Amino acid sequence: MIPIRQILVLLAASCSTATAFAQMKPEAVIEYRRSVMTMVGWNFGPMGAMVKGKIPFDAKEFAKHAERVEFLAPQALEGFAKGSDKGAETDAKPEIWSNFEDFKSKLNDLIEQSKALSAVAKTGDEAKMKEQFKKLGGACKACHEKYKAE
Repeated sequence: MIPIRQILVLLAASCSTATAFAQMKPEAVIEYRRSVMTMVGWNFGPMGAMVKGKIPFDAKEFAKHAERVEFLAPQALEGFAKGSDKGAETDAKPEIWSNFEDFKSKLNDLIEQSKALSAVAKTGDEAKMKEQFKKLGGACKACHEKYKAE
């Protein structure tokens, strides 16, 4: 059994971590989200090239990139913390914060589509992988069209 003192210390530590994250400077939050999006793009690119036939299809490599996108997608939302609409160069439109529930819904669709792609990629079925990749691409496009500046 865990002593009450240890529970209180862990609780205090988790609260201070959450507070520290909430108090991060907007430019740090913007840099975080740009980094997440860069990593998503880094992994999205090879899959897109395979789907378009620009490079040979490699199911193992595709699955690796799909798994990485699945891991990264849920982290994107943290990069859109309140107050991070300004403070550094950003392609994020102000509408994100005035329509946050819609934006969050679109990010949740990205998360679900990335999970589905990762699951399909584990089967090795090329046709299904390509089909699901297009659905993931649609989720990205839906958000970018509405909430990303050119």
